[in-house]
Amino acid sequence: MTKRKNKKTETTRLGYTSGQAHSGTKNALPKIETWPNQYKSYVIRIEMPEYTSICPKTGLPDFGTITLEYFPDKRCLELKSLKNYILAFRNMGIFYENAVNRILDDMSKAAKPKWAVVTGKFTARGGMKSTIIARYPRKESKNWSLPL
Repeated sequence: MTKRKNKKTETTRLGYTSGQAHSGTKNALPKIETWPNQYKSYVIRIEMPEYTSICPKTGLPDFGTITLEYFPDKRCLELKSLKNYILAFRNMGIFYENAVNRILDDMSKAAKPKWAVVTGKFTARGGMKSTIIARYPRKESKNWSLPL
């Protein structure tokens, strides 16, 4: 991919800017609340089938299902605050990849789980469907297995 640079931003051959690439990564979002975990050795899976956001390039809506799976340690995610957090993406310009990674970072910071996986399965656009998977703790691995 060829890149053009101007004084303010970097632009790809297809017109994507670095501003679009970073869109939504620093926006203020509602706080994700937690509560004290009472048990040990179990997994929580939360499916949110009504995720929406805005494509920062086209301005068109994006739709998908976000699945958050985690092994709680001392704290569990409070669902009403999580719902309000996810709803805040509705009018935000953010790419799929940034949204999934942002959700993982924010929920991991709030609950500090032993491990977590966030999966975003986005509806087809232009004949293509995307699935984005991010995991915590973040460790690079040549043998990264995908829980599809």
